[in-house]
Amino acid sequence: MNRITQKLQEDKKLLSIYFSAGYPDVNDTVPILQALEKSGVDMVEIGLPFSDPLADGPTIQASSTQALQNGMTTQLLFEQLKDIRKTVSIPLLIMGYFNPILQYGVKEFCEKCTEIGIDGLIIPDLPVTIYDSEYKTIFEKNHLINVLLITPQTSEQRIRYIDSVSDGFIYMVSSASVTGNQSGFGEIQEQYFERIAAMKLKNPQIVGFGISDSATFNQATKHAKGAIIGSAFIKNLTENGVKSIDNFVRNILP
Repeated sequence: MNRITQKLQEDKKLLSIYFSAGYPDVNDTVPILQALEKSGVDMVEIGLPFSDPLADGPTIQASSTQALQNGMTTQLLFEQLKDIRKTVSIPLLIMGYFNPILQYGVKEFCEKCTEIGIDGLIIPDLPVTIYDSEYKTIFEKNHLINVLLITPQTSEQRIRYIDSVSDGFIYMVSSASVTGNQSGFGEIQEQYFERIAAMKLKNPQIVGFGISDSATFNQATKHAKGAIIGSAFIKNLTENGVKSIDNFVRNILP
């Protein structure tokens, strides 16, 4: 069974952390993953740096740019992760834009992910219809979960279509803005969380965008299975370094 599927079955609210591979330093990828697992994080999204990250706010954009300047590439990331399953057992996903994956070759990329122990991909700019018609069989053959995104503006019909082609969890974007733009959730977002929960989708939802502390984590997971923290974690890495990871996570989890 896929590690993501196993993790989703646990009777707890899940914390997923996002960071840009190769940041703050090019060789920090594996130490960060090891520290996150040790601190009690449930899942990690490894950001594949890209020069034009449209959905990302300034914090993640800056970390992605620095990672590229540090020399991070798709091939280097795969080399860094080749032995990751010797020391890290929690689910790992690669989150990135479709262009680098297409350049690498979708089939080859998925095969490499399976070889090194990646459990899923999050590709914000890959339309669900294209995934469903052209790439779903490749993902399934390689036992990879493709995590699709919904927003407050996504229609019910499209949400149910996304749910029907998904096999894992749905990434529930909390707002239509880029990452890192919020300090809490208002009434409109609460209503959105409640509306999605009432749809009784077959796939659990994990909320992303706007989670930065224990209060927003608890608010986001009131109606969802888990939450993702990206910008706040990267800010902490920037200011306090890899050694601060355990303290950061302990301040989030109940």
